[in-house]
Amino acid sequence: MKSFSILFIAVVVVVVALTGESAEAVTCNPVTCNPMKLNPCLGAISSPTVTPTKECCTNLIKQKSCLCCYMKNPAYKHYVDSPNARRVSVICGIFSPMCLLG
Repeated sequence: MKSFSILFIAVVVVVVALTGESAEAVTCNPVTCNPMKLNPCLGAISSPTVTPTKECCTNLIKQKSCLCCYMKNPAYKHYVDSPNARRVSVICGIFSPMCLLG
């Protein structure tokens, strides 16, 4: 029974690691979460033919923890939850938070 418990815990840890879920809480800190910092990404998010710039990717990575908060805001949701936004995040080398994968 003890080995089953250890195996179960190991499986849970692996699943959590693979899905991107973490103990890190999603917060909407106005100091760090500034959607205006994503303006360099607007062209790439608006058009599938525009490649995101280095500035876009840098800012997107810095704002990653804020994306779920932006999803809750109707003013930003259609930008964050779009196929082009997902394409930009892949090009920039970041995984979408779980709130965006549903």
